[in-house]
Amino acid sequence: MTKLSVNLNKIAVLRNARGGGLPSVIDAANVVIAAGADGLTVHPRPDQRHIQPRDVAALAQWLATANRGRGQRERLEFNIEGNPFAAATASGYPGLIALVASARPDQVTLVPDSDGQITSDHGFDLRQDGARLRPLIAELQALGARVSLFMDADSADLERARELGADRIELYTGPYAEAFAHGDFAQRLQQCAEATARAQAVGLGVNAGHDLDQANLPVLLRAAPGIAEVSIGHALINDALYAGLASTVTAYLAARGLRTEDLGST
Repeated sequence: MTKLSVNLNKIAVLRNARGGGLPSVIDAANVVIAAGADGLTVHPRPDQRHIQPRDVAALAQWLATANRGRGQRERLEFNIEGNPFAAATASGYPGLIALVASARPDQVTLVPDSDGQITSDHGFDLRQDGARLRPLIAELQALGARVSLFMDADSADLERARELGADRIELYTGPYAEAFAHGDFAQRLQQCAEATARAQAVGLGVNAGHDLDQANLPVLLRAAPGIAEVSIGHALINDALYAGLASTVTAYLAARGLRTEDLGST
């Protein structure tokens, strides 16, 4: 069964837009895990526009508590994504390696995004970046993390991820999702299926992520049943706004109708 890791970045975006502590990343973690998610994903960036180092530390601590008494098969996983080449900043971002050393996640997904990118939009070019990645992969593994490399499904050198020491790749599914939305996705789907098979053939595990949703996810998993994990944030939070909005409005309407004496003494 493919595992679902929920990306909490958008919860932090909303919190940061207002300041303060709401909505709470920890409260969101409680909800998604109680609902059955297999783990949590965060992608802290140097500009700290969403998930911040304090969130990484708080989630690591929360997961450590949540995992007490769980067997290895039931263990909730923590996945930290980020660009390993991004430098620490004066504003408080310590760099990906330092975050991993502190939080000790189960998995680190290395992504080649620049500091100013709105979202990840391409995988690694391993011919260009392989030499720099190799020692970082080893360093992260020495910290106890499984290492996954964000890769394009049509990458010609996808297999080299194994040579560099990576444990998994994460297929960048943005092009597939975009094609799916336009109804002409057979080629992109086939690329994902072939990439999954190629990776598995050399001993790499396969994850997938980016713009996956309730419509395109089952189609992808039927074509590439070997995918071990998907990380989903943006579409999932978008759906949650609507699926949970009506019941919340109903609750507020009920609260509006309460008389002071119904509330009891405070």
